Amino acid sequence: MKLSLPGKGAVKDSDSGKRLGDGLVCPTPFTAADRILLAHGGGGRLMHQLIEQFFLPAFGNELLAPRHDGAVFEIGGARLAMTTDSYVVQPLFFPGGDIGSLAVNGTVNDLAMCGARPLYLSAGFILEEGFPLAQLESIVASMRAAAAQAGVLLVTGDTKVVDRGKADGVFINTTGIGLLEHSLVIAPRRLQPGDQILINGDLGRHGIAIMATREGLNFETIIESDCAPLHRIVAALIDAGIDLHCLRDLTRGGLASALVELAEATSSRLAIAETAIPVREDVRGACEILGLDPLHLANEGRFLAVVPAAQAARTLEILRSEPGGETAALIGEVGAPGSSRVVMKTILGTTRIVDMLSGEQLPRIC
Repeated sequence: MKLSLPGKGAVKDSDSGKRLGDGLVCPTPFTAADRILLAHGGGGRLMHQLIEQFFLPAFGNELLAPRHDGAVFEIGGARLAMTTDSYVVQPLFFPGGDIGSLAVNGTVNDLAMCGARPLYLSAGFILEEGFPLAQLESIVASMRAAAAQAGVLLVTGDTKVVDRGKADGVFINTTGIGLLEHSLVIAPRRLQPGDQILINGDLGRHGIAIMATREGLNFETIIESDCAPLHRIVAALIDAGIDLHCLRDLTRGGLASALVELAEATSSRLAIAETAIPVREDVRGACEILGLDPLHLANEGRFLAVVPAAQAARTLEILRSEPGGETAALIGEVGAPGSSRVVMKTILGTTRIVDMLSGEQLPRIC
């Protein structure tokens, strides 16, 4: 956003023409009111506004209302979870994964956040005319390997081809169905004051891996995506009797968006500590160079778990004993209802508000 000074003592937003009054302020970035922007898909404020303005009024129902990572319902006495996601990441191949493994793991992880054991996937491929068959073969092989690792079957699918230049090579949509084999209700509405907030590992590797590959950046170490299935680590918590109040994977919008979503859904004050949040030094250094905040970076193998205080220590022990959870940490707690706000105690000992991005930090990360 550009600022001009139309007159002494006043500031004018040159994009929107809105007078901001005397002195400088920090307004919400101007957005076009009649068209889609890249930021509408970034997991921040604009994406949530899009959902609330168009999709919830059109399709609202009791299964959609919780706005969880998937829908949970019962058929014939069995509790099932269902989710869907589309993958448009650029580049298609990146350190630690590719669009194929991402499509499988991302959908498996959404089912895991519902507490479900993933069973079946569908896959829809939108291919661009001229896309190399060798690359398609690599993507399909990667999907097959990821599905085998996660223990899921791809049981149906669809293929479409569009004109050259219309799809950036390939887009993939996957839908998943899983089975809930327990009686837990895992949902934001179960948050209680005093609950503890944990994450299963270090933040930001996926976002930096995508950024570095896309822009041709070279760091001292190769930063690989954390792309991995999460259902087994969640199953370990359930099998141990942990009363999981809520789970949320930290994909678009990162940890910040996930926490703000929970705070606003429950009208609760969530408090976290910056010193408790694990971020690898190479990722932290890349963020400092690029001006990025690790709290907003996308992850593809990280989730937060909200559990009763009495079970926090046991939860942390289980997370750290599982592959992918070695750097798990307890980062905060749920406070009293009424504020719908996330606050963070910084390294300097001050307190700041954590919010979703209003724009787009890293486009096309999934």
